[in-house]
Amino acid sequence: VYSEGKNHALYLWINLKPGANSREVAKSVAKIQKYVDQVTDPTMKDDDDEILAGVGFGPNFFSQVAGKTMKSFVYPHRKGALGDMPSSGGDVFIHAKCNTPSKLFELAQVIIKNLPKDSVENFEDIYSFVYKNGRDLSGFIDGTENRADEEGRQETAVEKETGGSYVITQKWLHKLDVIDGEKDRTLEGWVGRARNDSTELSRKTITSHVARMTSGNNFNAPKPVEIVRQSMPFGSLSGEKGLFFIGYAASPQNFEYMLDRMVGSGGDGQNDDIMRLSQNVKGTYWYFPGASELKKLE
Repeated sequence: VYSEGKNHALYLWINLKPGANSREVAKSVAKIQKYVDQVTDPTMKDDDDEILAGVGFGPNFFSQVAGKTMKSFVYPHRKGALGDMPSSGGDVFIHAKCNTPSKLFELAQVIIKNLPKDSVENFEDIYSFVYKNGRDLSGFIDGTENRADEEGRQETAVEKETGGSYVITQKWLHKLDVIDGEKDRTLEGWVGRARNDSTELSRKTITSHVARMTSGNNFNAPKPVEIVRQSMPFGSLSGEKGLFFIGYAASPQNFEYMLDRMVGSGGDGQNDDIMRLSQNVKGTYWYFPGASELKKLE
């Protein structure tokens, strides 16, 4: 599911009731491929119908059904001068993508319907879309730093010992009034890239997003950590709109470095100017088991 993107994605965030039977829930969602095949017949699928999907678990839930992961993945609440990053928790998360959005809606229905009765406290299903050939709603190109080759993505995203991935999900609501009201030069300074072609600025501040995500504001500065981004825009004009940020990594420490650098906990006390454009309202970490691990939960 960390492969090249599709035109649409489903982000299904599930919170269970305290008394839910964790093992029965895990058994249900571990059949994710069965549900995918139910929505799209594997013998009939084409590029438009193909669904790629994976399932992840929060730390508390996973410990109940499968024990400890190799690395701890607790997501702390972070406070910053330009905004907070709340720790929202969660038990089960589904990430799916397809070129046909109705297929993703149908998949979400099937997953929720097949969970044990009265096990769900609440859930949020967010449906995203490709905007202007891969741009964020702010107008900037997203995912510029992703590895282009499959081998590179796997090296970045997959824990060698288990075949699983650690995943970050964050819901960001964009401040379109700020974005529309600022000049490109100001926005580019906050991001650290040109808005039209995503070229890295040769001169940028230490608080620009690019500088926060690398080792400093020098041009083409080394990146201490890498992740595979699968983020996409979502929303409606009349309601919430923004970016659903999702990234895969072989270690949750990759995320820790990036988030600390955004809220002034990265050693230099500086915050990320990209938080002037958008507000983080929800976030947590998940563990997506490898195929053999998931099979044991069925």
